[in-house]
Amino acid sequence: MEYNIGDIVRTKKQHPCGSKLWEITRIGVDFKLKCQGCGHIIMIPREKAKKAITKIEKKAEWLFNIISQQNLKYI
Repeated sequence: MEYNIGDIVRTKKQHPCGSKLWEITRIGVDFKLKCQGCGHIIMIPREKAKKAITKIEKKAEWLFNIISQQNLKYI
């Protein structure tokens, strides 16, 4: 699976606040994730993150907004 900054992902285990949804805020050797329930931020190694993530709930919209704005400039 390919992950992008801004994607909302579901994990196997839930956070202590009860949420299983996380927003990806950084991608690299480590993933930085922000809990959608309480806002807690964690950094975990890429391999551990890939094992913990079960699916992408919502793709990042900011990429689509940038592309559509650039296309409007040429019309």
